This record gives sequence, C-alpha cells and structure tokens, in this order.
Amino acid sequence: MRSLGIEGAWALEPKVFPDERGSFHEWYRSTEFREATGYDLALAQANCSVSRRGVLRGVHFSDVPPGQAKYVTCLRGAVLDVAVDLRVGSPTFGRWEALRLDDDGHHALFLAEGLGHAFMALTDDATVVYLCSTGYAPEHEHGVDPLDPELGIAWPEHIAPVLSQKDAQAPSLAQAERAGLLPTYETCTAHYDRLRAP
Repeated sequence: MRSLGIEGAWALEPKVFPDERGSFHEWYRSTEFREATGYDLALAQANCSVSRRGVLRGVHFSDVPPGQAKYVTCLRGAVLDVAVDLRVGSPTFGRWEALRLDDDGHHALFLAEGLGHAFMALTDDATVVYLCSTGYAPEHEHGVDPLDPELGIAWPEHIAPVLSQKDAQAPSLAQAERAGLLPTYETCTAHYDRLRAP
C-alpha cells in the first residue's frame, strides 16, 4: 500500500494476473494493511453502489467517535475517487487526493476515520464496493458540498455532475466547520492510536 499526501489515506495498486480466462488480483491482504496502517481493518459492513456516468456521491463523513473507515474499489467501469481531509487542526486540512479506480488497474483506496469520501462515476454502471469499519448510523453521518469552490476538487470538466438532493444541499467546508460538524485532528489521531494499541 502506498501512503497518499493526506495522513490516513492509502492506495493499493495490486499486481493483476491476466490470462486467456480473465484475470486475478488480491484487492485486500490483512498483513499488508496492518503493515501500512499499524492496525487491522475492522469489518462491520460491506456496501455496493452502482452509478450512471456523472453521478457524484459525497463528500460523506462520520462523527469521530465512532467514525467510519472505508476501503474502496471499483469492480466495473471507472470512478474518480476522492479523499478529503476534514479534520480541523490537521496539517492538510481542506486538502484532497484523487485516485482513478477502475476495472482495469483494480486499485483500491483506504480512508481512515475523519476523512471525507466522494466519487464521480466516469462510466455508466460504475460499480463501487467498499468495506466499512462501522455500520451505517444516520445520526452520525454528515456531508460537505463536493462542488464547494473552497475545496476546489478537480472533477472532470467534460462530465456534468449529478447529485442527490441531500448532497446538493450539503454545507460548504466553512459552513460545516462553523456548525461544529467536522471532526478534530486531535480526536482522530487519538482514535488511530487506540487502534494501534496492543
């Protein structure tokens, strides 16, 4: 796993073994995950999302605690997957990292608790699966406007974004911070330390 420019975000770029039958790759290995992050991935829920081209989902995040880490890959088609540092006080607060996930390279993205997650479908029937460290808890779920100019996420200019009503009405980063919705870097790093404790 390769660490991205935001603490808590890692990319997996697996070796793919193609042959006349198709292909094989390992999209998750616990030993490699632990080596990179220092802890094991707790699995509480697995999700599958199918989107038509242009659908933009996110930026979603959860309260910490309990937080919700995500391990994401794309099984069919392609998406632009984005991790956003929403942790107030973080050295990279407000920064984002984008990674193309598709059914060719079979890359995966891990986002630790406290990071925001969003993706745009680059193809029709883009099928994204993600493993979650905690189950869905609507009372702890929040969003930030993925088109917020302050965030400045470089979504593909040639694709018109299609947002849910909820995502379209999400607050800007500044509004979410003023409302006290964002997790703090201090709380998140303490949470990571607890996960790494023997």
